[in-house]
Amino acid sequence: MSADYPPVWTLGFAVAIWLIGRLLPSGAALFVALGWLLVLVSLGLMLWAVLHFRRANTTVNPHGQPARLITGGPFRFSRNPIYLGDALLLVGLCLAFRALTALVLIPVFVWIINRRFIGPEEARLTAAFPQDYPEYASRIRRWL
Repeated sequence: MSADYPPVWTLGFAVAIWLIGRLLPSGAALFVALGWLLVLVSLGLMLWAVLHFRRANTTVNPHGQPARLITGGPFRFSRNPIYLGDALLLVGLCLAFRALTALVLIPVFVWIINRRFIGPEEARLTAAFPQDYPEYASRIRRWL
């Protein structure tokens, strides 16, 4: 079984952020509360998206075959609200762990997610929904 799943990548980056915060703390104490608030908001966004996957009876597995194209809920604002939530979660952890120098890791995470998951997912969605997905993708941004 492969460990190549977004939550594994997110956890790895979260651990790196925590370590950086322990070794090179930076940022005001005020950022800690703001960071945890951002973590909560990001978890809410991800939960909202997962609920839409469940309601649509389609897979949340990034390697799976989509049964339905979801365009409602958070998908009205972002084609990838769970990945957006992952990135926001990591930003929140940078603040919460007082690891402002770790913010340089966020673009690396986004690059990895784009290459490893979003590209292949978009190819599967285009194949499964050849008319609907390109039209949806032309209206809604990949991230925000």
